Amino acid sequence: MSLLAAAGLWGPPGLLLTFALHPALCLRPAPTSGPPHRDYCVLGAGPAGLQMAYFLQRAGRDYAVFERAPRPGSFFTRYPRHRKLISINKRHTGKANAEFNLRHDWNSLLSHDPRLLFRHYSSAYFPDAGDMVRYLDDFADRLGLHVLYNTTIAHVTLNKDRQAWNGHYFLLTDQMGHAHRCSVLLVATGLSVPNQVDFPGSEYTEGYESVSVDPKDFEGQNVLILGRGNSAFETAENILGVTNFIHMLSRSRVRLSWATHYVGDLRAINNGLLDTYQLKSLDGLLESDLTDLAIVKDREGKFRVTLKFFLEEGNQSTDAITLPQDDNDNFAMRVAYDRVIRCLGWNFDFSIFDKSLRLSSGGEFSKKYPLVKASYESKGSRGLFVLGTASHSVDYRKSAGGFIHGFRYTARAVHRLLEHRHHGVAWPSTEHPVSQLTSSIVRRINEASGLYQMFGVLADVVLLKENATAFEYLEELPVQMLAQLETITGRRARHGLFVINMEYGRNFSGPDKDVFFHDRSVGHTEDAWQSNFLHPVIYYYRHLPTEQEVRFRPADWALPRPTAIHHIVEDFLTDWTAPVGHILPLRRFLENCLDTDLRSFYAGHTDLDLTPTTVPVFPAISRPPMGKA
Repeated sequence: MSLLAAAGLWGPPGLLLTFALHPALCLRPAPTSGPPHRDYCVLGAGPAGLQMAYFLQRAGRDYAVFERAPRPGSFFTRYPRHRKLISINKRHTGKANAEFNLRHDWNSLLSHDPRLLFRHYSSAYFPDAGDMVRYLDDFADRLGLHVLYNTTIAHVTLNKDRQAWNGHYFLLTDQMGHAHRCSVLLVATGLSVPNQVDFPGSEYTEGYESVSVDPKDFEGQNVLILGRGNSAFETAENILGVTNFIHMLSRSRVRLSWATHYVGDLRAINNGLLDTYQLKSLDGLLESDLTDLAIVKDREGKFRVTLKFFLEEGNQSTDAITLPQDDNDNFAMRVAYDRVIRCLGWNFDFSIFDKSLRLSSGGEFSKKYPLVKASYESKGSRGLFVLGTASHSVDYRKSAGGFIHGFRYTARAVHRLLEHRHHGVAWPSTEHPVSQLTSSIVRRINEASGLYQMFGVLADVVLLKENATAFEYLEELPVQMLAQLETITGRRARHGLFVINMEYGRNFSGPDKDVFFHDRSVGHTEDAWQSNFLHPVIYYYRHLPTEQEVRFRPADWALPRPTAIHHIVEDFLTDWTAPVGHILPLRRFLENCLDTDLRSFYAGHTDLDLTPTTVPVFPAISRPPMGKA
């Protein structure tokens, strides 16, 4: 391959210059023998795989996507089983700002083509899964992404080589026995293995992945559902009107998304059974550890729930097995069930990955997700990155990284990291005079979708120049990688920095929280640090935090303790443009940190009618008492 071909003349402007400036990176020795080589291999043509393919293609990189199905988005051809997505499709916001509108569009992938917004594919607020399949098909086709369909990767291993970018190549073998080699492996295969709990009688359960979706098959039946997530409630919602009753059993209490502020918990669209339970219409919720139970089949073919230790008392016939109601005639599950349905979620498929890749430690949590760092790179193999739903261990039950509206931004962060590591392209940034600092922050907190959706995980960073006369603005850096900022971005943090993060109040989220309590909203600027709802928080550091400071930060803090901190008071409209309530306190905070006057912000700002001499004076730094931030 010639240098001109490698540089990708069809790529974006400046790409050829990048190659010229970084000959050591571009003129790497190419493999001289063996299977066909690509710089990047992407496993899976679902939303995360296609999103990464888009970024690689725009950068002119050498890549291929491997997809086992004949078209993209194969997961959505079958799931969710009852076809209604729980990702919202808010087509109208009253605003024309495309970036702001993505805050409320949970299905679109990022691209330069406005035709590829999901709003053009469905008018439903909760769309049909078939619309997602059609959307992903168009996304791959219209953008000309390089996807190898009907190609199942059956095995992945390492091939040590000192000349490789990461000291080894990844060797992929497909179902035909053909080998493929790459320098970087991007795994976007999602979670595809049904989670199963092994207990006596578990063989009598039907799985969410195969149970009938025809309500007629459940008419007049007693149904027990194992699980407490959206798939369990989705299944219950489908048959709620035809069964005698539905009992739902899980080891933990129900987690409502409006209480936890985690979109993966139970959504209101599926929670009809909560009504029928609380209004005493026969359906109900129960808590117990499944591993303590057993299911036995009686002579009528009905299923009975008993305790596992009753089975362990000796070899007994089915009719002789002790049932809990034999000792306690008020036992909640003393009824017989016609069906037992397992809805226990999904795990990552580790089966194709050689143990040398060290994707799993064997721990309980790592059965569900691969082991990855905050950069989404495998802890066991340099150059192997996990994208999409399978990368959710980084922010599980904390943010939206397991869902399209979150991982479209984490995929972009991974791509930016790779661009700097392997191609010498620094993390994108813009440079401005310090007089524009306030306006730059105000614009981002009011528009940015990645910052908004990946709250607490991706943060904007402002790098101050010498004497604070100017600054560089970096968008959506993985916040737990802050100590490694210079290494992963190619930017320098030598004169102090601000980190702009979005956060909920620290005591506002949880399955046991009453999020509708009186006076839940904070409206006064001096109480901004007590804000409960999602709001911007600005951290100021005189020096870049160390890895130790990031690792041992205070409990429940997103970042290490800063030199100063400022909470912008929560806003009912999520519109932080109030001259007195939002902007003036922010400006005073920035001035105090920089020991400079930023009032020129007002002179150059045409969107807001602000007169500094007429507004009341607020404290320059909105700083909570120690330990309460």
